[in-house]
Amino acid sequence: MSNPYQEAIENSNIVSKTDINGIITFVNDEFCKISGYSYDELIGQNHNIVRHPDVSTSNFESLWKTILSKKPFKATVKNLSKDGSTVYLNTTITPILDKDENIIEFIAIRYDVTAEVELKKHLEIKEKELEQLNLTLEQKVIEQTKQLQDLNKTLEQRVQEEIKKNEEKQKMLFWQSRMASLGQMLGNIAHQWRQPLTELNLTLFNMKKAFLNQNEKKMDELYKESKELILNMSSTIEDFSNFFNPQKEKKSFEIKEAVNEALMLLRKVIENESINLQIDVPINYKVLGVSNELSQVIINLIQNSKDAFILNNIKNKRITITLKEEDILDKKYSMLEISDNAGGINKENIDKIFEPYFTTKHKSQGTGLGLFMSKMIIEKSLDGQLTHRNTKDGSIFTIKLVL
Repeated sequence: MSNPYQEAIENSNIVSKTDINGIITFVNDEFCKISGYSYDELIGQNHNIVRHPDVSTSNFESLWKTILSKKPFKATVKNLSKDGSTVYLNTTITPILDKDENIIEFIAIRYDVTAEVELKKHLEIKEKELEQLNLTLEQKVIEQTKQLQDLNKTLEQRVQEEIKKNEEKQKMLFWQSRMASLGQMLGNIAHQWRQPLTELNLTLFNMKKAFLNQNEKKMDELYKESKELILNMSSTIEDFSNFFNPQKEKKSFEIKEAVNEALMLLRKVIENESINLQIDVPINYKVLGVSNELSQVIINLIQNSKDAFILNNIKNKRITITLKEEDILDKKYSMLEISDNAGGINKENIDKIFEPYFTTKHKSQGTGLGLFMSKMIIEKSLDGQLTHRNTKDGSIFTIKLVL
């Protein structure tokens, strides 16, 4: 390895190269240190010299199947050093191709995670006294998952009722859109839970340390922290459950509350994508309808902006939500605007965006139903209008509702 980038990788990682048959052609100093073998002992040997006998042969069959198909293989691999000690390495094996797309060698880059793996195994063995707390969390997850499943059944029933009122094409559109929304929400639950699960794992580890040090005061503090984390996770499930509660009765509600509900459900997405969110939505603007349906439209518009940011590689991502009042022909209207700087919509597509099944995304990322369903909700359920216009650097969607 010669250039500075390669040297940086070699100096900070465990690196090896093999030919297409798995014979070692290069190892760096870090590989020699972790394996216990010298450079001369490794060069020319089959890479299975460091294979751990506990690892199933099916794992290696999967590895070879992947890299021979010219795809990178990623896994945490258990290896055996020369002195008989076990090491765990986070490993990425990449096929190197020639100009004719033929594999000429494989390069593997690893880093040592033995301490982390051993710590995890130690905690699993030693933390029996915390079993009741884990069981409580598991039971809570089971209960809340059942509630989500029950809500999903209710949602399906509501979809069936809508099907009876529409033509066959409308039936399929509603079904697909509702299921897509449920999938998005379940994905958001996963985002919401990642951080508290990490914190809970760390708290349990610290609780174990406090127990071993016979620090009763610290144990109590950590126990309270664990309970608080579990309560917050339970609260997250309840928030999502309430969102999918298929209330259909129309009633007066605050637009600001619907906006806040949408932002609460998307807060992790907004944080993870580093989106600068600017909000100017005053209170005392009430409309007649179903609050969580307006929230669903707002969620869809923000998700579309997020996807456009990624597609167009926007660095300084910005979404602005504003609400103002307009008087038109002696009638008062609320004008809720959601704008972004994600590049806007191409002129050839701008007249098609509200059509069913039209999408500029890859088929794995969208159904083309989001804007169509959003427009239907605003027009049919909230008796309003949903419109779009391009700006110099993005899009503005306007939701016009009667006050």
